[in-house]
Amino acid sequence: MTTTDATERDAPWGPPTAVSRGDSAAPLVVLLHGRGSRETEIIALADTLPPALSYAAVRAPIAEGPGFAWFANRGIGRPVPESLRATLDWFNAWLDEIAPPGRPVLLVGFSGGAAFAGGLVLDNPERFAGAAILYGTLPFDAGVPTTPARLAGVPVFVAQGEHDRVIPRELLDRTWHYLTSESGAPTIARRDPVGHGIATGALAGLAGWLAERSDYLARHGCPGREPVRWPTLPDGIPDRAGQRPRVSVTIPQQQTTDNSPPELQEKLFARLSTLDGVATGPSAISVPGARGFMLTGTHATGPEQAFLVPRAREFAHLHPGHDGSLHIALPVGLAADAIRHGWAVAHPLAGIRLTPGMVLVYGPRDERELDVVATIVSASHAWAAGRFTPATA
Repeated sequence: MTTTDATERDAPWGPPTAVSRGDSAAPLVVLLHGRGSRETEIIALADTLPPALSYAAVRAPIAEGPGFAWFANRGIGRPVPESLRATLDWFNAWLDEIAPPGRPVLLVGFSGGAAFAGGLVLDNPERFAGAAILYGTLPFDAGVPTTPARLAGVPVFVAQGEHDRVIPRELLDRTWHYLTSESGAPTIARRDPVGHGIATGALAGLAGWLAERSDYLARHGCPGREPVRWPTLPDGIPDRAGQRPRVSVTIPQQQTTDNSPPELQEKLFARLSTLDGVATGPSAISVPGARGFMLTGTHATGPEQAFLVPRAREFAHLHPGHDGSLHIALPVGLAADAIRHGWAVAHPLAGIRLTPGMVLVYGPRDERELDVVATIVSASHAWAAGRFTPATA
């Protein structure tokens, strides 16, 4: 273990006090303690997390009783924007020194540290390879963006206690809803029958999530978000009307409300079946009854990440009739755009076990939506067939 002590050299607080463990070349997991606590308490989490990673626990800069806080507070989970901004800048200056570009950084924040972790990743999503928001809230209305698709391509692990009496339920619910729907983040979310403390199952889930994310990064790297240009929609996609339907946060991911009428599902299947080089059959990855769209022979020249199941060359599948949604693979930039305009939600395992641009596209409710959904899926087909290269979009 190494320790870095704060000095008075740098305004306003001096460099952070941090304790660290692990190989300095490994992906870095930054542990952020709760309000009124300190770094020496949360570093103990490293003992239960994957040993192949590097860990740093950082002390918040604002003295508060026997511990420390990340920002001036307007109430639980409600940072003063100017205070949060100052702390974000202070932390990022330190992070840039110990984790230069190219070294993946994942954040794990508990309680007040969860709000700070959320502030960091919302402020600069491209800087972080993932974030865990444990028993806390995102810093809504505190000067960082919470717009649709803000966190597209950034995996998130969120854990909450069903009996938490420390964080207001309205903020926990708002955090849950944003992360699992419009944020664009591939989100593993769980609620356990505990209060304001980390459940055993949640800790095991966090360890597994960190291990799988770091393994994915080692094999594939961290893709950037490409410019948005739809090969099948030259004028871009329109906004989807109405509220987003409900989608399960568990695996298998399913659309549970506002489902597509069966006759439109069949029209969509027929249209997609006629795309060049496409064969249909049972999906190699989805639930029983899901129909997969696979490219055959020389048609499958796109990159591995253009497929839900690379070995089967499956780039999309249509879920059974009670659901009617689809899973498809898109470049991260187009996935973000589909989410932003209300047509899709990220898959929880995108960038963990599956391609980072995997999304669930809501089933069409009318003929107009049928046309839009078909053209969105056609973009996935074009990428898988090697007819579209996002990097040159």
